[in-house]
Amino acid sequence: METVNEKDKILELLRQIAAGTLTPDDALSRLQTLPFEDIGFAKLDLHRGLRQGVVETIYGGGKTPQQIVAIVLKMRERGLRNILVTRIAQEAVDALLTAEVPLVHHPLPRLALALPETPARLAGCVVVASGGTSDLSVCEEAALTCEALGNRVERLYDVGVSGLHRLLAQQETLTQARVVIVVAGMEGALASVVGGLVSCPVIAVPTSVGYGASFGGVAALLAMLNSCASGVAVVNIDNGYGAGVLASRINTMKSES
Repeated sequence: METVNEKDKILELLRQIAAGTLTPDDALSRLQTLPFEDIGFAKLDLHRGLRQGVVETIYGGGKTPQQIVAIVLKMRERGLRNILVTRIAQEAVDALLTAEVPLVHHPLPRLALALPETPARLAGCVVVASGGTSDLSVCEEAALTCEALGNRVERLYDVGVSGLHRLLAQQETLTQARVVIVVAGMEGALASVVGGLVSCPVIAVPTSVGYGASFGGVAALLAMLNSCASGVAVVNIDNGYGAGVLASRINTMKSES
């Protein structure tokens, strides 16, 4: 295993600052590219929190339980907490618990939070709205990601366009949101409807829910991309995590402004 010796690099930066040959701002700029650690099968981005404000998330799909455990243990060794593991299988959950890693597991969205700590609470609210109950796994991936990053989340589930009165009854909640995440399959029309009701950004998440002609979410994706409502952005099919991170960044910017 080859390890990047970030301690020596940081120490050298500090010496340059002390000598007056490097400004603190320049040193911070250099630190934002350091460090990573090579553990053979993965290169851990240990300073992602410095660059992006959030530690690296582990995508569990395609990784063995042993690989996930090794990554989490190394991140814990380096002092990182609140580590999201997305698309995690039960076998990996069991392996983490066997390794005595504190863990909060949510089976429906296949999401886990390793080494949980209460994050700093952001002002404002993110609303997550779903077209139907079949979309809930993606909704919860988005909502729980937002919450893990310090956002308050309001859930408006099963408010699809086939019963529009269910959504209209929630207009007060919608108009108070700083960001709305809209999760829908089938024809994906809910994003346009919500986009026409609110002044905040709308993040549309197409899901793979639907019959044959939905083409595994492609129909909803194209409908959302072609939304006639202004201020609607679209992430990939079933990508609740990506929507949650984007919503949190928008809310963070609004909270800091």
